[in-house]
Amino acid sequence: MAEPGFFDDQERAQRLSRERARAVECVEKDDRYRRWFDDAEALLELLEEGEPVLDQLEQALAELRTHLDQDEVEMLLSSPHDDADAILNIAPGAGGIDAQDWAEMLLRMYMKWCERHGYKIQLVDRQPGQEAGIKNATLRVEGPYAYGHLRAESGIHRLIRISPFDQQARRQTAFASMHAYPDIAEEIEIEIDDKDLRVDTYRSSGAGGQHVNVTDSAIRITHVPTGIVTTCQNERSQHANRDTAMRVLKARLYERELERQRNEIDAAAGEKKAIDFGHQIRSYFLHPSQRVKDHRTGLEVGSFDTVLEGNIDSFIQAYLTRPRDAAIIDDSDD
Repeated sequence: MAEPGFFDDQERAQRLSRERARAVECVEKDDRYRRWFDDAEALLELLEEGEPVLDQLEQALAELRTHLDQDEVEMLLSSPHDDADAILNIAPGAGGIDAQDWAEMLLRMYMKWCERHGYKIQLVDRQPGQEAGIKNATLRVEGPYAYGHLRAESGIHRLIRISPFDQQARRQTAFASMHAYPDIAEEIEIEIDDKDLRVDTYRSSGAGGQHVNVTDSAIRITHVPTGIVTTCQNERSQHANRDTAMRVLKARLYERELERQRNEIDAAAGEKKAIDFGHQIRSYFLHPSQRVKDHRTGLEVGSFDTVLEGNIDSFIQAYLTRPRDAAIIDDSDD
């Protein structure tokens, strides 16, 4: 970074700056662990000498265990691009208005989780539902191992509750999906032919008033061969919105190619995957009981509200530490 002309190539400079910041964090973390262990050893020596420091020692060891559990998960994030930033796409599935409302609840949950971890959030696009919730939303999450953590959340999420939109107050089931993609547009070369793109401009949606957008600055890009559509209306200019939409498109095309390769390998190996009920990875119950159950790991949490406030680290940790050949748990009795 001290070389002359380092910042002439802005993309390379930003990538290396992020790598350096993460390397510095690793060194500082090592120093912190050394201090924590030294403090614990000193307290243990005082305890053996008869000093009343048992409570302090127990507190120090509990804090150390918390950090060890968190860092154990990061050590497991060794897949390609786990250390990359992430792009999240959230969309409703079956369930009508309830599904759109559920999608917005998921959007809020993941934004809360990002805030808890100090990640930077960019709301790339948000399409409101006609009566409630959202039709679609795209987030860009910037921070250490953002993709590595959030890829554990990719899949279909199921909500069971008494619908607030049903006049007869019946129990309803709604589905919404969250898919995470690594934001690696700067690291890979993906050739996209201009003739394969359909670019539409439209007026950004908003609440109106003096800040309403009166120009057609929002961008919708359709990749005709695959049918993938990306949109961005969050930036101030049409050019910036197009750049962000293209970034999201590249990430989704890259993930699509990886998925194709994985399917080919599975087919060649004759692999048969367990199929769970409804294909959901997790169910969130509000009726008749309040609980959240992950169908891949069997982990169940009895606090629905706490989970929706972004406390999903236990699910992420359980997924990342599960045996790689573990079958999906059948929950057909739920």
